[in-house]
Amino acid sequence: MAYAPGYLSSNVDVNFKILDYAYQDTGKKYAKLKIAIEQGKCGDCIEVNRMITMLEAAPKVSIDFLQNVMSELAIVETPTYDPNNYYGFMVANCIMTEKPGFSKTDGYSISLLLLDNGSQELTFDGPAFNSQPFVINSSALSALLDSDTSMVVETPDINVSMTELLVETQLFSPDMVGENKKLSSSAKISEEFILKVNGEPDYEIIDIGNGKGRNILRYDMNKIENKIKPFINAEVSGLLSAEQEAVAAWNVFLAKGTSSEEDDQMVENANAAEQSWSYENDLPLMQDKKIAFAEKYKEYFFNNYLKQFLTNKLPSVEEDAAVFDLEEGRQAKADKFIEANQQN
Repeated sequence: MAYAPGYLSSNVDVNFKILDYAYQDTGKKYAKLKIAIEQGKCGDCIEVNRMITMLEAAPKVSIDFLQNVMSELAIVETPTYDPNNYYGFMVANCIMTEKPGFSKTDGYSISLLLLDNGSQELTFDGPAFNSQPFVINSSALSALLDSDTSMVVETPDINVSMTELLVETQLFSPDMVGENKKLSSSAKISEEFILKVNGEPDYEIIDIGNGKGRNILRYDMNKIENKIKPFINAEVSGLLSAEQEAVAAWNVFLAKGTSSEEDDQMVENANAAEQSWSYENDLPLMQDKKIAFAEKYKEYFFNNYLKQFLTNKLPSVEEDAAVFDLEEGRQAKADKFIEANQQN
């Protein structure tokens, strides 16, 4: 909007005066109620006393309500926010935070209404809402928050949990874990997960060019998968216990199988497109989606976290890590294989 002709020189009104308008008549109303009690004009005065109590409590309700709304709407500005959330959340946040293009001058409004039942109603309106204002009720929002649910779904950062998962799987010896409970830069998968033949590491020979080759470690993937399976299942179970957040994690991280580097750069995450799950139509999650979530979670963990510790790792034995003639190395490996089979 800053580049739109005339915008910078226009007189933009962003002062919605939410509380001013909401309470502009409450002083007179409160005074009348008090007078009615003092002059004995309200019978048993039960309803009048209820209304007085409601008006006295209203300012705190308003402050708490607005703080909750702003806290919830602020989620749209987090790096991993899922745009598959209701679009009105982002528009409402732009209005509340006075973003260019969302002022009174641009046709937007916010109003706070004190309802007779003691709850309050915040209404956002303007061009982006397509003639259907976005309304939030204070009691409804409080009920959501009290039940550990949110209005705007915050995407769980599975990259943090997967970094922790690497340590928890016990694929690495304790000395590979620093005081910060993260793997050291020199961390290697424990020897017990390396494939062996007759008690010695079994290597894969790779061609490094010019007729030369070298050994890289081979790992027992069945043993590794069996080791990490209960830990992954526990993580998945925890995520699926909050299904709204699981949908966000699916849309932002898992559905498209992006790399963690792409996610960090926001290149492709938060854009699952036709693979996205809907908060409106796909909740609660059916069993097939829970299974798909578990499979994708495991795939993402393997590709973006575990794979780096399994790929092109050199032997710890210095002479086995040395470069050698490719053909001679292949022949030696074949001879060793035949010898091992004859012994068996």
